[in-house]
Amino acid sequence: MYPRLIVDKEKYRHNLQKLKDLCDPAGLSFMAVTKVFRAAEPLVEIINEEAPGFIADSRVENLQKMQTDLPKVLLRLPSVHAADAVVEAADISLNSEVETIHRLDAAAEKLGITHGVILMVDIGDLREGVYYQEDVPSLAKEIDAMQHIRFEGIGTNLTCYGGVLPTRETLGRLDRIKDDIETTLGRKLAVVSGGNSSHLHLLMQERSIGSFDNLRIGEALALGRETAYGEILTGFHDDVFVLEADVIEIKDKPSLPEGKIGMDAFGRKPKFIDKGIMRRAILGIGEQDVVPGDLQPIDDLDLLGSSSDHLIADVSRMKNLRVGSVVSFKPTYGGLLSLMTSDYVVKAYV
Repeated sequence: MYPRLIVDKEKYRHNLQKLKDLCDPAGLSFMAVTKVFRAAEPLVEIINEEAPGFIADSRVENLQKMQTDLPKVLLRLPSVHAADAVVEAADISLNSEVETIHRLDAAAEKLGITHGVILMVDIGDLREGVYYQEDVPSLAKEIDAMQHIRFEGIGTNLTCYGGVLPTRETLGRLDRIKDDIETTLGRKLAVVSGGNSSHLHLLMQERSIGSFDNLRIGEALALGRETAYGEILTGFHDDVFVLEADVIEIKDKPSLPEGKIGMDAFGRKPKFIDKGIMRRAILGIGEQDVVPGDLQPIDDLDLLGSSSDHLIADVSRMKNLRVGSVVSFKPTYGGLLSLMTSDYVVKAYV
């Protein structure tokens, strides 16, 4: 059945092993992030076998279904309304609001357990975290005093909202906060989670990234690339996931619609370039499954547009294409997230 997403398990395993080879000499542990593929069991099994330091996801639902002996980390800031579910599903959560952490403390007390907390610090990207110019050590001391909370350490995020790159200067802000917290608490922090796949470019260039001892890695494992500059990492596979879609119509048609142009199915006013008559194929997948801009064609075609159910492609260079032929694409991170979420895309593990 099509469309289908081919998932190469051994290529994913290879990327995990390559990441270990990169992180181990630098003294870094990493969290293998499963969000982009919805914690699919076949890939979680590989993470279990390769045993990085942690397994992590943004969704409580994914952590709940996950079978693993690795410490489970909730990446998205918890909702105060989900405190009970969070402490049941996750061993550790990333947090920035002391009120939420008090709720987690109360929920952990009810269950008779201790829940780990990593305090997120915003060092300039302006997504989640306590702003680095605030009194972070005092907040860390308050968290450390909670009876059923285990204050694990601190973390930060870059290149997510503001696109701020990890540099020595920017990362130095977290280094200084780490030192201040350790002085305040009188002990070393167990975890200093410096960031995500965007840090790998700096790590490969300089072989270290300051005093951090942990990274949270999803895209590099799934797509084989770092996210600071979008470059494929040397020795990593960028085709762990390949989308296959079948041709359900193929016709020679003009490249310009005929008539007055209004809005398309999504309220956009499309623009067209006159290229004359072209060979046009309709593929059996649409924007309900993935945005065409999130697909990189492997075959020699150009995507022209889409509706909710169809992708339309210029296949003039593919002379042997027929109805029923299959074309392939590599998804971006956003494309993979959509494809894994769509129930209309078959997932085939090979």
